[in-house]
Amino acid sequence: MIKQILGKLPRKPSRSADNREFGASSTPSLITADPGLMTNEAIVSNSASVSNPDAAFRSAYNHGSKVHAGVNSKLNGNSINSPYEALPSFRDVVNSEKQSLFIRKLKLCCVVFDFTDPTKNLKEKEIKRQTLLELVEYVTSVNGKFTETVMQEVIQMVSANLFRSLNPQPRENKVLEAFDLEDEEPLVDPAWSHLQIVYEFLLRFVASPETDAKLAKKYIDHSFVLRLLDLFDSEDPREREYLKTILHRIYGKFMVHRPFIRKSINNIFFRFIFETEKFNGIAELLEVLGSIINGFALPLKEEHKLFLVRALIPLHKPKCLAMYHQQLSYCILQFVEKDCKLADTVIRGLLKYWPITNSSKEVMFLTELEEVLEATQPPEFQRCMVPLFYQISRCLGSSHFQVAERALYLWNNEHIESLIRQNRKVILPIVFPALEKSSTSHWNQLVKNLSLNVHKILLDADPEFFEECLNKFREDEAILEEGKQKHEATWKLIEEVAAAKLEKQ
Repeated sequence: MIKQILGKLPRKPSRSADNREFGASSTPSLITADPGLMTNEAIVSNSASVSNPDAAFRSAYNHGSKVHAGVNSKLNGNSINSPYEALPSFRDVVNSEKQSLFIRKLKLCCVVFDFTDPTKNLKEKEIKRQTLLELVEYVTSVNGKFTETVMQEVIQMVSANLFRSLNPQPRENKVLEAFDLEDEEPLVDPAWSHLQIVYEFLLRFVASPETDAKLAKKYIDHSFVLRLLDLFDSEDPREREYLKTILHRIYGKFMVHRPFIRKSINNIFFRFIFETEKFNGIAELLEVLGSIINGFALPLKEEHKLFLVRALIPLHKPKCLAMYHQQLSYCILQFVEKDCKLADTVIRGLLKYWPITNSSKEVMFLTELEEVLEATQPPEFQRCMVPLFYQISRCLGSSHFQVAERALYLWNNEHIESLIRQNRKVILPIVFPALEKSSTSHWNQLVKNLSLNVHKILLDADPEFFEECLNKFREDEAILEEGKQKHEATWKLIEEVAAAKLEKQ
């Protein structure tokens, strides 16, 4: 029923911020909330975490406004001293009284109920839910700019409901490995039936053309943005999806906050990389950043280049890379496509954080490397090709078939194959030994076949130089074999001398 009600609510198009630093996103989900999130079924989970209502209310964003006098704001056990009753519908009052009624409804919704016990305050919870739905409808259809008083009350209500401590529930044998967390069911907040409507309300309020950014920035300020960013650590993916869309809207509408938002996200990444390696919303924050980076003006500012080097590239370090690698790759590729000279910086950064014992991460690195190389021009390629192909050579010789296979697939990319062919005099001697061994002695037949295909590509590109490399490889192998035989002969002699001494004793 709620889905039907929300589905009927009209949407007003937002006025996009026409600024060169905020361009069109290639990720449409940032612009419009997922319709699947519009369902509003009550969800009750015994394992879900719920913040203390008193603490949540006390931490509400306070701009001097007080909660409605007819409602007890301190819900000790959710016992309400004064009657919590529904207010008249907007349809039942004249236009001149609607704004006053809107404020009264906002105050009514400042009360936060305890959802840990689904049997408590059923009537009051339903009154609040219906009131929240009315607020969503009102903020969508209103004509006329919101006043400062209304904005103050809006932020008060939103803060009272959303800003709460996120206390993660313990999972059995919980670890940060991506393949473990992907199999876990996401923990959900039992108060989601209310939270979702508050998020929808905030989204439509921010996006509304009736919300004046110059006036609203007094209330949607740095403190509000920081608390919103803290909520990205929520374990509920539906909440993070709403937060992503709302943050994107705030970034687009409040130009004055853009540097602060970027800096705050930067700080979250620093804590995640170098301190905790625990934060649930990294993927969503990167998705927002992908759209932001897409809109960066050229030439890139030094601030943006430093962000790439100090925050984005080090994000390859944590063990749980798989949870956000797709979004991270997109952000980094945006930088390379905007400034091809950054390709060398990115490739050397990948080599710095290249995994040694984690094969699944190595496959991800090779996949990202292919995307970066595809956008790399010959001058940048030549600056980093020697250390790069020493690493690729190690991948070609990997006993893990997926790593070797992914490295061999680089030759299937026409642009990369062209770069290799142009610089074959340097690259072929580096990769030839590993390629020759994998084509003859690798345990996986597919790797052998792919190695033979690469052999043919290199042979066709320059038969004479290929023959030189082959002869050099055979000479080196002969020298190694000779050294091995001498080594074995020396040890055999030592053993014979030791045995002779024992016999004399």
